[in-house]
Amino acid sequence: MDSNPANETTYYDIFNGDADGICALHQLRMAFPHEAVEVTGVKRDIALLDKIEVKSGDYLTVLDISFDANANALRRHLDAGAKVAYFDHHEARTAFQHPQLEMHWSEEKDVCTSILVSRCLHDRYVMWAIVAAFGDNLIHTANGMCTKQGLSWTDRTSLQELGKLLNYNAYGEQVSDLHVHPAALYKEVHRFVNPFDFIRSSPHFLALQFAYAEELTYLNDLHPLESRNKCTIYVLPDASWSRRISGLLANKLVEEQRDSSFAVLTPKTSGGYVVSVRSAYPELKPASRFCAAFPQGGGRQLAGGINHLDDGDIALFVQRFFDYFDVP
Repeated sequence: MDSNPANETTYYDIFNGDADGICALHQLRMAFPHEAVEVTGVKRDIALLDKIEVKSGDYLTVLDISFDANANALRRHLDAGAKVAYFDHHEARTAFQHPQLEMHWSEEKDVCTSILVSRCLHDRYVMWAIVAAFGDNLIHTANGMCTKQGLSWTDRTSLQELGKLLNYNAYGEQVSDLHVHPAALYKEVHRFVNPFDFIRSSPHFLALQFAYAEELTYLNDLHPLESRNKCTIYVLPDASWSRRISGLLANKLVEEQRDSSFAVLTPKTSGGYVVSVRSAYPELKPASRFCAAFPQGGGRQLAGGINHLDDGDIALFVQRFFDYFDVP
């Protein structure tokens, strides 16, 4: 007898490989466990719905990837008869309604995908939403959630480090750049109901902690390409560690200088640059709006990115960056 008949439902868990995507899926699968085909990748690999083909009756859970980058593939899967639950907090200019689509979306600057999931679960696993908020550099939001949970400063520091390390692991041009494949890291995280148990017991935590501390030392000799008032642009060297630490550097810079906006350009092995942008004025000058003006650009109010910037466009990028973010 065929063990996988054509009409059998296939479940897909499609998630960003960063802290937010992993923690969002972890919460959902603790609440609603079932086997699924996992589709993920590096943080910048967001057009994940193009990587699958579905049939009528299949169920897709989509977490923390841009709606705009997946709109065409999403419509194709819905038209094929799939059902989709979509959780995200990035800009969604192409959003649409469909009877088979359950949409959980917010672009509020103090929300990440794991917080949206936590709200749906009535904060049943809110500790993991806190980890994700720290990972997305929503420090004020995460600290407020910690206060509500009565956590000590020591506990807050531990959760912040975990979120940072899960995010750090997701940065790279390709999966081979990462220390741990995001699907494998999710499986390890999923062994632990409590994040503090993961911190105490998982060898992955110690490995990422050591790797991050080592690569952070490479930044000691780094100098900005250009600075004007409260705006600064960095260009990293062409090295594998640069591709791993680029996003964390952007978060670190804005955390240390809250009134400044930053851009970090990281060389790609194939030519051109990946760009991370952080806005000091997310409501007045959202990073997503600035990045969306470039091909392959987008994001959210606080943090945006450009997946490919040609070498010849650097001067244009620099001028536009200072014109946009240099707020008196």
